[in-house]
Amino acid sequence: MARVPLLQTDGLTMEFSGSCVLRAVSVAVHAGEILGVIGENGAGKSTFLKILAGVYQPTAGAIRVEGRTVQIESPGAARRLGICMVPQEFNLVDSLSVSANVFLGSERTRGVWLDRRAMDGQTAAILKELGADIAPNARVGDLSVAQKQMVEVAKALVHDSRVLILDEPTTVLNATEVEALFRLLRRVRERGVAVLFVSHRLREVKALCDRVLVLRDGDPVALAAVANMSLQDMARSMVGRELTQIFPDKGAAVGRVILEVEGLCVPGLLHDISFAVRGGEILGFAGLVGAGRTELAETLMGLRRSAAGRIRVDGREVAIRTPGDAVRLGLAYLSEDRQGRGLIQGFGVPENITLVSLARYARGLIDRRRERAAAAAHVARLNVRAVSLARAVRYLSGGNQQKVYLAKWLDTEPAVLLLDEPTRGIDVGARIEIYRFIRSLADRGLACVIISSELEEIIGLCTRVVVMRAGRVAGVLSDAQLDEEEIMYYATGLKEGQAA
Repeated sequence: MARVPLLQTDGLTMEFSGSCVLRAVSVAVHAGEILGVIGENGAGKSTFLKILAGVYQPTAGAIRVEGRTVQIESPGAARRLGICMVPQEFNLVDSLSVSANVFLGSERTRGVWLDRRAMDGQTAAILKELGADIAPNARVGDLSVAQKQMVEVAKALVHDSRVLILDEPTTVLNATEVEALFRLLRRVRERGVAVLFVSHRLREVKALCDRVLVLRDGDPVALAAVANMSLQDMARSMVGRELTQIFPDKGAAVGRVILEVEGLCVPGLLHDISFAVRGGEILGFAGLVGAGRTELAETLMGLRRSAAGRIRVDGREVAIRTPGDAVRLGLAYLSEDRQGRGLIQGFGVPENITLVSLARYARGLIDRRRERAAAAAHVARLNVRAVSLARAVRYLSGGNQQKVYLAKWLDTEPAVLLLDEPTRGIDVGARIEIYRFIRSLADRGLACVIISSELEEIIGLCTRVVVMRAGRVAGVLSDAQLDEEEIMYYATGLKEGQAA
């Protein structure tokens, strides 16, 4: 007798405003199985998961739990069925503690009082199992992006879930944190829990999952054992074509020095940082978590105050005390946290694109026609896929949100573009588009600085790479020196002090 699937969907379909974003998805997931769900941005992955988690109600189709047809009308109803989701966008209250967030809506009590000791103890145990060094009483607003992701995972695991859904859980985690999460998911699988795992990192899907479901433009195009699909097979199924070249050819010619930094210091964070970047150049910054790369970008943008050092723009020494100073000098910064710091999720595309450059569209009142025309031009240039420009950006896929975020800074007409993890949480097709667009910006004379934890990305795009360690420049590599092993030697301190 065949096993009854723990979770099954039959013909699951979803429409928004007459547009079909998910068509007839039928899949069965068994207890003790990890199913990978992959596809390009906008393929319908998050919509599929949100239906299962009770966030959306399907237009058509059925959901069965252990053979019984169920109606999942809310996230609370999903939890009561044992279905719990770790969302791609954080759903945390910054003003509350870690344990208060983990148990939000299902608090432990002793009589009429909250049992904070029990909640702190359970939270600490789960975080320890995840390998996360986070205090249960820490304020969530004070945590890093990676730590917030671990809190979201802990929220899901604290309940006795039978189906665990994870939407891009590793995009903000380092290699050690990812491995800790994978160890935990394998233990969860051994306990008979079904796991649905979404990731753009196909190597992770290959390493962790038993089977993989591929969605393309809302349609299920493949469902197979991971052992029977190579990474190339997965990528081809996602995009429906051969991927011949991921990275564009590197440009040879560079112009004058546009940004020069000399002896920059921020107490406790940065020590004697010096580098220069020219127009037409893509300069990379590599290093381990905590090396100081993001802190450097924040200092250049006036988000942190330097204690020493000089910054020159076009050969002229400047003082950058606020982000407004940086923007007026032609600097632009895409932070690694597009949802928390980059975009206002409830605003439409035009309002987000003109957030920094709004003064250009205001003569007493905002000229909404000019604003929409500018937004439409950026949308066409970056190939942003949106049902309507007026639709809130929260409804766009991660890749399209990132393109809107990039358009927001391009609308300031910068001379220097700082990009921190520019393709985090983005599928391979959208990555290729963004890589080529960055190359085109450099070809037009912009000075581009890329901070990335993915060494393949750094090596594929950049002509020179500054490797940082513990807030210092450990080395500057170029040409034949650019390989992952050499970068890691400097990042880990096995080599130091040499510069190309």
